[in-house]
Amino acid sequence: MQPGPRNLITDVPGLRVGHAEDHRIKTGASVLVGDRPFVAAVHVMGGAPGTRETDLLAPDKTVQEVDALVLSGGSAFGLDAASGVADWLRRQGRGFAVGDQLVPIVPGAIVFDLINGGDKDWGENPYKRLGSEAVAAAGDSFALGTAGAGTGAIIADLKGGLGSASVVLPSGHTVGALVVVNALGQVTVGDGPQFWAAPFEMADEFGGLGPAPSFDPSQPLRHKGGPGEATTIAIIATDALLTQAQATRMATAAHDGMARAIYPSHTPMDGDLVFAAATGARPLDNPVWDALHLGHAAALCLSRAIARGVYEARPAEGDPFPTWASRFR
Repeated sequence: MQPGPRNLITDVPGLRVGHAEDHRIKTGASVLVGDRPFVAAVHVMGGAPGTRETDLLAPDKTVQEVDALVLSGGSAFGLDAASGVADWLRRQGRGFAVGDQLVPIVPGAIVFDLINGGDKDWGENPYKRLGSEAVAAAGDSFALGTAGAGTGAIIADLKGGLGSASVVLPSGHTVGALVVVNALGQVTVGDGPQFWAAPFEMADEFGGLGPAPSFDPSQPLRHKGGPGEATTIAIIATDALLTQAQATRMATAAHDGMARAIYPSHTPMDGDLVFAAATGARPLDNPVWDALHLGHAAALCLSRAIARGVYEARPAEGDPFPTWASRFR
């Protein structure tokens, strides 16, 4: 396996990503949108999720495809970003047809970034605007780190961020990840610069430092804040032809990658979840074994994307924590 040409989730053909940010508030939104509707699923393992329309993604529900997926800051306020995306898509003639009406299907998830040094004294919820701006800006290339929904992200001891990575399998299928890293725990080992995801790094994409020389598991856990102040949310995408049930299994497998890259992960205070997206452009030759390799690739990509999100973070005035680069370079 090797990264795709951009090492981004948009290496999956037919998918685009857009960001919008408000650096005064220290927040933003990110949107994954397809050239056409795509199969989507979700799996939640954190204890404090914040979501929109995720019940619709169960395999037994009527609607099997969505128009876009939204990741946003803002805690519950940020769920309104999906409304801005839905309005924009409707203006483009996109949506699920119900009689003479089009209803864009736009599931979303949020992270808590309300206590990160930004000015949250807004008069009107800004997230609908941010969602509309993000989808309008969607393209093949996009920024990592302090961008989009990762703009205000923080983790236990560093500034968090938005990450992405991709891989091309020997079967020819492409898998990519997009993630907002706002975890309760750490992504680096102890007091050192090495990432927990180091064994899975490709082409020095987050510094090429290799694994930490040692780790003492008896040390107390290092984490930030209190209840409700965390969450890592992600999208795993592929060009494979998957049912909604198969996409759910891929999202489930991807959580292994989160656990490999964040210490600890899936806590009662994190709302950790993974969306899956499948464009259906490339059939499976062997549904059982190909599904196994897709799940493995999803976990691999998510680990790498988490490290890249923190590695690429940039400093800004009022940040409560340093970036990885400012602490270790």
